[in-house]
Amino acid sequence: MYRRPSFLSTNTLRAVSLRAVAIVLGMTSAGVVHADIFGTVDSKGAIVLTNAPGKVGLKLIVAGESPGESDAKRSNAEFSATIDIARFADVIDEASRTFRVRPELLRAVIDVESRFNPNAVSDKGAQGLMQLMPATARRFSSGNMFNPRDNVLAGARYLRFLLDLFKEDMELALAAYNAGENAVIRAGYRVPSLPETRQYVPRVLARYRRLLTASS
Repeated sequence: MYRRPSFLSTNTLRAVSLRAVAIVLGMTSAGVVHADIFGTVDSKGAIVLTNAPGKVGLKLIVAGESPGESDAKRSNAEFSATIDIARFADVIDEASRTFRVRPELLRAVIDVESRFNPNAVSDKGAQGLMQLMPATARRFSSGNMFNPRDNVLAGARYLRFLLDLFKEDMELALAAYNAGENAVIRAGYRVPSLPETRQYVPRVLARYRRLLTASS
């Protein structure tokens, strides 16, 4: 029977196991990965993989990209491929309760906007987990947008404002989150015919529905 070497801790073994999975998946899926892969190692040492983010303890193992994807570019090119998203769970729950926005929706927006990278900066200047533009951040917060708590609370407050403005129409609220509320109003209270927004809305909604299914 195989026994673990006594000089390796459980945490070290888990890190090595997940890193090995990341390397294998990255080598075998290079250029064809279109979905994020999350994983963990359970108490018995078994590796658990899933494409549904949001569960406590899961880490991003492989970041997938979709054709034409226009996510924010990461400000630090060396940002690790393994992200502990569980550390944002408390602030997501706090923001959800405070502004009456479902935690699954917040996670979906964060996933699409920044892939849970709190230091993300887009080529247009949007910042942090929820990719808030400086002008929007000033409207809804006086905090630091690279501070996860300040950013998620500001983003949730903005989403609540948009949901109220568009009478709980999530599709329009998400379109406004991406393109600005004035763009939705000018489009006659429809999703504007902007290619980025037309891709953004269904991507967030698809992630939101997956998270709802996973949490039920």
